[in-house]
Amino acid sequence: MRRLAPLRRAGLALAGLVLLAAAPAFAADPPAAPLPAWEQLSPAQREQLIAPMRERWNSSPEERQRMLQHARRWQQMTPQERSNARRGLKHWEHLDPEQRKQMRALYAKMRVLDETGRRALMNQWRDMTPEQRRAWVKANPPPWRRDDAPRD
Repeated sequence: MRRLAPLRRAGLALAGLVLLAAAPAFAADPPAAPLPAWEQLSPAQREQLIAPMRERWNSSPEERQRMLQHARRWQQMTPQERSNARRGLKHWEHLDPEQRKQMRALYAKMRVLDETGRRALMNQWRDMTPEQRRAWVKANPPPWRRDDAPRD
């Protein structure tokens, strides 16, 4: 094992040199031009942006009402609320399935509590160990999706 250590160090040094040599090529890319406002997009660009939403709409008739409600709610949000929603989504994307399940259960419970109860639950949650959190989620399971499949 010790005989491989110098080879490993040499390999890491070589990889570092390759990255340093390639850095100017990456840095030489010109900055991207700002994209135009919606009104200045070509019909093809607009179609490219709308196509995924059209596909979701057409493939999921049972979800159309929810999609429409989300769109209405988004339009009513202030810029700060939209920013918070985007930040929350980025945070959600980095959670593992167990953490998502915990957050779903916690959110569902908080929806039925008043402000004092929500604060108390959040303080309790922060003080829980991971094992205590798992037990709490088991006692307060998250809601199920409309298709009766457990949420990930």
